[in-house]
Amino acid sequence: MDETCVDSITIDMLKEARETVRASPLGVINTPMIHWSQTTLPLNVKSNIFIKMENLQRTGSFKIRGVANQFAKRPRGGHFVTMSAGNYGKSFAFASKHYGSKGKVVMPETAPASRSILIQSFGVDVERVPTSSLMNVVNRCVREENMTFLHSYDDADLIAGHASLGFEILEAVPNPDVVVVCCGGGGLLAGVAAAIKLSGCEGTRIYGVEPEGACTMFRSFKEERPVEMDSKSIAAGLAPPSAGSLPYALCRRYVEQIVLVSDAEIQRAVSTLYAAGFVVEPSGAAAFAAVAGRVPGLEGKTAVVVLSGGNIGKDELRNFPD
Repeated sequence: MDETCVDSITIDMLKEARETVRASPLGVINTPMIHWSQTTLPLNVKSNIFIKMENLQRTGSFKIRGVANQFAKRPRGGHFVTMSAGNYGKSFAFASKHYGSKGKVVMPETAPASRSILIQSFGVDVERVPTSSLMNVVNRCVREENMTFLHSYDDADLIAGHASLGFEILEAVPNPDVVVVCCGGGGLLAGVAAAIKLSGCEGTRIYGVEPEGACTMFRSFKEERPVEMDSKSIAAGLAPPSAGSLPYALCRRYVEQIVLVSDAEIQRAVSTLYAAGFVVEPSGAAAFAAVAGRVPGLEGKTAVVVLSGGNIGKDELRNFPD
């Protein structure tokens, strides 16, 4: 991607988006930040760790932040289409209902059926297709039904909205040594990393976390370009068909490293969090899973770990070990 596109993501742009998100009629909240010592969670490394509770966000995940900024920049009553495994789709549907817009969410067949039903309850259409066909269906909707595509991770307004989370982290924990964030298409990671680095925290190391079976950003770093892959993971929200072009460029500039976790590690993380009273979905638990040995240099450091979403039903929780 042209460096000028990355340079267009400025601190002033991100601060403006933060105010838009704060004032949004969609009710985005400043989620709690709690210290690990205030929980019953086990800790295998001697670190000063804080947990950012985006699983308590309106609509159940961080996605509402980016959606709030996206919809604020678009005309009311539009006809939009997007692709999502669930969390972005839920926020997109919530915003569509509020703004009186028509919408369609193209979902991978691997996403839980309960997510489709929930999205449809907001009056938005859902079409389930193989992951490899997501963009083909989106393009058909744009071409044949005259819909406007709102990207679920590769969009400057979305990324700027997500950056509000980065600013909140710094308000609670100024100059953290390490910040750990999940990564799917890279929108959240890019926004948080840009907000932190452009705020002057040059020494903060920011790590993205991906599932081993859906490591598009990890492979993009290796190949030095955004790549596609047949992503498969229990963390469906972190398994897009490709890394976003703008997120990739921002992550290459501001992110220290992408680390990988297995589906088994994610499963254990969900169960461990639930046993301590935290309802967190697999995608939302990936960063937590990485703290146990995957993120280097945590010993003695102040770190922030983002629990990015809590949209998991009782039927899904039954599939996780006690």
